[in-house]
Amino acid sequence: MSHRSLLPEAVERYVERLSADEREAPSARRLREETARMPNGGMQIGPDQAALLALLVRAIGARRALEVGTFTGYSALAVAQALPADGSLVCCDVSDEWTSVARRYWRETGVDAKIELRLAPARETLDALLRAPGPGSFDFAFVDADKTGYDGYYEQCLELVRPGGLAAFDNTLWSGKVADAEDHGADTLALRALNAKAHRDPRVDACLLTVGDGVLLVRRR
Repeated sequence: MSHRSLLPEAVERYVERLSADEREAPSARRLREETARMPNGGMQIGPDQAALLALLVRAIGARRALEVGTFTGYSALAVAQALPADGSLVCCDVSDEWTSVARRYWRETGVDAKIELRLAPARETLDALLRAPGPGSFDFAFVDADKTGYDGYYEQCLELVRPGGLAAFDNTLWSGKVADAEDHGADTLALRALNAKAHRDPRVDACLLTVGDGVLLVRRR
């Protein structure tokens, strides 16, 4: 498994072992392990982040959730399991190949009926959701997609999430590059700008967490 966070590797492994305990569904563990062996497996969140997402969903009593960037479906599986029986999750992705793995494990875990997968550019899907069911229709959003698109996803998700709802953005520490003033890569600049914007934004309460590769958590006021 790749080293995902800024923690010393031994500490990261300790946290992952505690997170991937007996409460992790066997199918979720198999999905995580299968994905880790793939060429792009490093894009997958770890079990600590999955546990955090599930806790947040349960803590706010979320019923309708949204995900931008699904990959092989591990984060969606964690969220869907945390939703109530009548809950729903809309997943946005562009890859039929990667999400075919997700669909297989969603069916195996029995959460596929809660999940609606929309294969299209996320900006288009989010615009469609703003038309119907409309602004304020979601309780929770998780964004883990193209980093240069984060500002747009932030604005769309703030409209889609209800007051008191949460939105979480992954990779916001970007292996520490956001703190390197000499790094002017497009992804780094986009993430650095988003972190600063959220902490100045009067529409939200914001907290930048050092979980995984960084999670920017915002609560819509």
